[in-house]
Amino acid sequence: MPLLHVSRPSFLSPRLATVAAVVLLVIAGCSKSDAPAGAGAAGGGGGGGHPAPEVGVIVAAPGDVGLVTELPGRLEASRVAQVRARAAGILLKREFREGSDVKAGQLLFRIDPAPLVAATQNAQAALARSEANAAQAKALADRYKPLVEANAVSKQEYVNAVASQKTAEADVAASRAALQTAKINQGYADVTSPISGRIGRALVTEGALVGQGDATELAVVQQINPLYVNFTQSASDVLKLRRAVAAGQYKRASGEDAASIRLVLEDGTDYGQDGKLLFSDLTVDATTGQVTLRAEIPNPKGELLPGLYVRVKLEQAQVSNAITVPQQAVTRTQQGDHLTVVGADGKLSQRTVKISAAKDNQWVVLEGLKAGEQVMVDGFQRLQMMPPGTPVKAVPWTKPNPNGAAPAAAPAASGAAPAPQKAASAPAEKK
Repeated sequence: MPLLHVSRPSFLSPRLATVAAVVLLVIAGCSKSDAPAGAGAAGGGGGGGHPAPEVGVIVAAPGDVGLVTELPGRLEASRVAQVRARAAGILLKREFREGSDVKAGQLLFRIDPAPLVAATQNAQAALARSEANAAQAKALADRYKPLVEANAVSKQEYVNAVASQKTAEADVAASRAALQTAKINQGYADVTSPISGRIGRALVTEGALVGQGDATELAVVQQINPLYVNFTQSASDVLKLRRAVAAGQYKRASGEDAASIRLVLEDGTDYGQDGKLLFSDLTVDATTGQVTLRAEIPNPKGELLPGLYVRVKLEQAQVSNAITVPQQAVTRTQQGDHLTVVGADGKLSQRTVKISAAKDNQWVVLEGLKAGEQVMVDGFQRLQMMPPGTPVKAVPWTKPNPNGAAPAAAPAASGAAPAPQKAASAPAEKK
């Protein structure tokens, strides 16, 4: 057994040595082939360095900015007229198309005029009878006048004749008024529109008895050009604005009684027509603490309808020497509002600012920012991958297109990164 144990290592030693040598050569060859590539990559990164990340900035420019308040409101027709039957009778025909535009005085309904015509004729006959009685009384009074002077008739008989003449003349006047009333009622058989506007559905059908007792409502006509928009604003906001204006912080807009407004529809689109503020209520609602305001908005195409819910953009005052920045540039926290300023050397600094109301997706900066400073708007995600204190390259920020396309500066910044990789890999492929 000991002889076998000693002779076995002597037999296998050359083979193990050969295998070990081959393995060492392979490892050495791999390390040699990888070492230049790793060294080249390390040398390229150290020689060229990381390019400064590009960030989108805007230059702060002060100016007069209008303070726009957005409030909920409802549209209301400027004039509303209820079409009612002023004469009793059977409705014969409807003379309009429901939902159409009508003019003032346009025929809408026809009521059976037969009873009204008969009443007019009766009034005419009564007038003729009264006129005949008046003529007879006048003739009698004229005949008694010379006779009473000659004492042919008593004075009492003459007085009675004159009184009868005046009574007959009064009956004539009453009969004429009754005839005029009958003609007016006969005219009510043709129901016309009291105003110009858009008429809704008919509230009665042909064959219905209308005007019996109370005046029957037949339809409603609404004038929708222009329209009124009623909205409310909290009394605290009104008082705050008035105090700021009195302190000289704000300037008044074009005028309290003629302030312009714009509407935002339910789908978020802006209505193309500008309106004007008509009045602001003098009292505050005790239950809600709101002040009611009313504005007038043109509606020439009839696109807006009464009762529609809208958002009202009201410009109530202007801020002097204010700066506007995109809302995405401001970070709002409980400690305050902050934004990032890019210096001339590319260094970033945080700035605490005081902002006011928003206008067109921009904050109005009142304090904390100077004219000419560069405010960072885009590129925050690129800085998360960089060490703190990394200088940046400021490029003008381009507002994204409405269809969601990225700014023009973004592709340029993102496209600069792959270039060094391609340059480093080229020597390796050539090798």
